[in-house]
Amino acid sequence: MLKGIPSIISPELMKTLMEMGHGDEIVLSDGNFPAVSHAQRLIRCDGNGIPELLTAILKFFPLDTYVECPVACMAVVPVDTIQPVIWKDYEDIVDRQFEHSCPFEYIERSQFYERSKKAFAVVATSETALYANIILKKGVIK
Repeated sequence: MLKGIPSIISPELMKTLMEMGHGDEIVLSDGNFPAVSHAQRLIRCDGNGIPELLTAILKFFPLDTYVECPVACMAVVPVDTIQPVIWKDYEDIVDRQFEHSCPFEYIERSQFYERSKKAFAVVATSETALYANIILKKGVIK
């Protein structure tokens, strides 16, 4: 065990975060996301929600400051009437971790899936909120 690493971050997840380079992306996927079929590297984080995992990851993970939107969520499909409240939670978590503004991008569903297939890793969670999938682009330590 190491000091200061939240128990929600498994050794496999920490190793993956450390192996990622500038511009690499990681997907935190909800329970409905087809994680196995979309992952180059799959990390299981069953039993956990995305807000808790996002909070823990952002203690170590620099977001890319060289792109307009280093955080992306899956946009609501036009036929759905849901308003994802979890997005506000994500914005609050990111705002608490970073002193600069970090606008989010909202990507159409099929484009989100295609981008996920190219991501460095997909983390499968048990998040039950709809439209809770989120992509983080890794930045550099300055």
